[in-house]
Amino acid sequence: MKSIIVAALQMISTPVVEQNLATARRLIAQAAAEGAQLLVLPEYFAIMGQRDTDKLALQEEFGTGPLQDFLAQAAREFGVWLVGGTIPLRSASPDRVMNSCLAFNPHGECVARYDKIHLFGFDNGAERFCESDTIAPGSQVVTFDTPFGRVGLSICYDLRFPELFRSVGDVDIWLLPAAFTATTGRAHWEVLLRARAIENQCFVIAPNQGGLHPTGRETYGHSLIVDPWGQVLNCLPEGEGLVLAELKASQLERVRKTLPALAHRLL
Repeated sequence: MKSIIVAALQMISTPVVEQNLATARRLIAQAAAEGAQLLVLPEYFAIMGQRDTDKLALQEEFGTGPLQDFLAQAAREFGVWLVGGTIPLRSASPDRVMNSCLAFNPHGECVARYDKIHLFGFDNGAERFCESDTIAPGSQVVTFDTPFGRVGLSICYDLRFPELFRSVGDVDIWLLPAAFTATTGRAHWEVLLRARAIENQCFVIAPNQGGLHPTGRETYGHSLIVDPWGQVLNCLPEGEGLVLAELKASQLERVRKTLPALAHRLL
């Protein structure tokens, strides 16, 4: 791994795509101006609709479409590695989309695609979420190589399934764009992110949606960057903005050398 400055971009996305893209572009420009080389947008950055079905109208074929064009152009214009939170890509079902995380290199080329595997289901009587109503699950864990290390892709609810992170061997940086609810976020967000960083001895970048949306939905915010020892390097509690940090290669190497837990695995 090589040291790098990274940014988690926290948003409060609305049902208006154009407004969300303008906000994303402003945050991308700001992060690039502050020296970030790897930028990660939150889940559903392009739309948080009035209804879960609203995203079906935005679905794109992989490789073409306005949302993919936006990400590719921004990566190329600002010369950064840009990971596009999630966008809706066409699935085999007419009533469901893939919730897909795409990574673009500084040339604007898509170098990795991950379709969310674990679909959020929650019902406490006051709040109900069932992503499987409108999303088809992915099936494959995805990593990709960069000049600054091996990067893994995960999305939101995947955080609760540690076997996903362990299934692909050693990864230097895990990315987890999310739209974690305020209810579950207050209870579990930080502790689970720190656990994934500690047990995999890696950095974790987790941009979240961050506040009260026009639809009335409330997301937790607290976008985090965590180091391999489980220390939070930076956090933004709520609102739109950036979480910036330098990921130091020496820190990763020191943790893995001092406590070589990854080498001690037997199962």
